[in-house]
This record gives sequence, structure tokens and C-alpha cells, in this order.
Amino acid sequence: MDLTEDPTPVGGIDVTAVQGRTVVRLWGEVDGALRAEASSSMAQALASTAPIVVDTTGVTFIDSSGLAFVLQLHLAATETGQPLTLRDPHREVLEKLDMLGMAGELELEPERAIA
Repeated sequence: MDLTEDPTPVGGIDVTAVQGRTVVRLWGEVDGALRAEASSSMAQALASTAPIVVDTTGVTFIDSSGLAFVLQLHLAATETGQPLTLRDPHREVLEKLDMLGMAGELELEPERAIA
């Protein structure tokens, strides 16, 4: 057994339609390892005209490529006229957005139950 490769993902991005909105959920470690997943998730999120909610409550770490994904999704959604909100972001996400001077650019929504 090769112990150097753990098949369990340490982070991810998934996209679902919930109550008329597109929810993009980021969880765990969001970094450059998710580049391909981020690209397909962005395309999926922008495929409809539904408002987009980026849920980062499950993020434990985010690097510059993860932040770039969130900001690129925000810019693309703005261009298509889709409202985008950041749901109850993890402290890690808010601190890094603040460091970039972008904390006030994204509309925040408090966490709430989603079916």
C-alpha cells in the first residue's frame, strides 16, 4: 500500500441548484490543486441566469488561487447580471479578502438553512 497518496480529497467545490439559486460550495482546503474543478464549477454556475450564492462556511484554508476563483466568479456574474452573494464566509476568507482590499466588494448574507 502506498501511503504517500491519500485518495481522500482535502477540499473541493460543488455546484447545486437550490430554491431558484445556484449555490457554489467551497469546502476544506481551496487551493491550486482545485484549478480544473474551479474552471468547470465556474462554467456550471454561469450556465443559468439564477442568482449565485458562494458558500464558504466549510473552508479551512484558501490561497490566492482560491480567492482568484471567488473574485473571477464575482466579476463574471456581474458581467452577466447575476447577483452574487457570499454566504457567512469563514474568517479565513474574510481576512484574505480584506488584505486584498476586496472585503467590501462582495455582498454578504448570513448563514441560513438551505433545503
